[in-house]
Amino acid sequence: MSRRALTLLLAGFLVLALGVVGAFRPVPYVVLSPGPTENTIGEVDKKPVISIKGRQTYPTSGALSLVTVAYQGGPAAQIDLLTALRGWLDPTVAVVPQETIFAPGRAPKEVEEENVIEMTNSQDAATAAALNELKIPYEVAVGVVSTEKGKPADGKVLKDDEITAVDGKVAKDVTAVQDAVKAHKPGDTVVLTVLRGKEKLDVPLRTVAGPQQQTIVGLSMRAKFKFPFDVDINVGDVGGPSAGLMFSLGILDKLTPGELTGGKKIAGTGTIQTTGEVGPIGGIAQKMVGAKDAGATIFLTPPGNCAEAVKAAPEGLRLVRADTLHAAVSALDALRTGKGEVPACEAG
Repeated sequence: MSRRALTLLLAGFLVLALGVVGAFRPVPYVVLSPGPTENTIGEVDKKPVISIKGRQTYPTSGALSLVTVAYQGGPAAQIDLLTALRGWLDPTVAVVPQETIFAPGRAPKEVEEENVIEMTNSQDAATAAALNELKIPYEVAVGVVSTEKGKPADGKVLKDDEITAVDGKVAKDVTAVQDAVKAHKPGDTVVLTVLRGKEKLDVPLRTVAGPQQQTIVGLSMRAKFKFPFDVDINVGDVGGPSAGLMFSLGILDKLTPGELTGGKKIAGTGTIQTTGEVGPIGGIAQKMVGAKDAGATIFLTPPGNCAEAVKAAPEGLRLVRADTLHAAVSALDALRTGKGEVPACEAG
């Protein structure tokens, strides 16, 4: 073998070896793929997804399925280049930069914990939205989630305390508490009235300046709903806020005579506000694939996702625009009865 041929052969082996090694090197991307679907009026692990106690419920049929996105990768388990390349070639998945899912400096555990909190908040908002739609009254309190170490509330206000008033004025919601604190100058004293178990306490706190120079005491708060009956939602390991609309519809279906679905398999997605507004979500393309694979023929779509959804919708999946919970219920009524308007997603 000539020296030239040997050189080319060795170079070829070197390129091949480098290619093989490179293919298995970790890359900062995440693969998003269709995740599992769960029927909100069905069961998970032989337990109802939605259980209601203390209020009459009615039979349901068909499916009102929430849809999810599964991900592969992340700071603690980066995918290799070969996995990313396979994802880029697969039209049912998306490959996105790692920071899209995991903000720099945030551990995967933090993201998972945040998803759990968002899911809990979403379930509360979904229940409130359903009760608002049915005009069933409920109470809302301001609950303390945590306090910031070293700030005035640290050690004086406790997790699960309920803030009932600020400076003697009733605290209607989280925003009212925040605004009342901000009305003070840093260094002023603000008095929070809290309910701790059955004991009511006045807690004076000396305010400080926050990162944006706003007046703070170092509290993290959330709305704490007091519903007139128990609504328990069981979805296992699913996290995030995007199932809100489908939770609300599942609750409504169980609390009202008749069947929202007309026996059809319906899927959908969207965040929900207590007032019923439906918000956009991520991973719409993967969620639609998951819905179609689960047998859904109708997909309730947030208006903010309609343009993207129209471009990526699988064949045979009808997209129905759901601006609000009320609009979604009206659309389902129209689909079931054949009377009324069914708003469709448009390309935009």
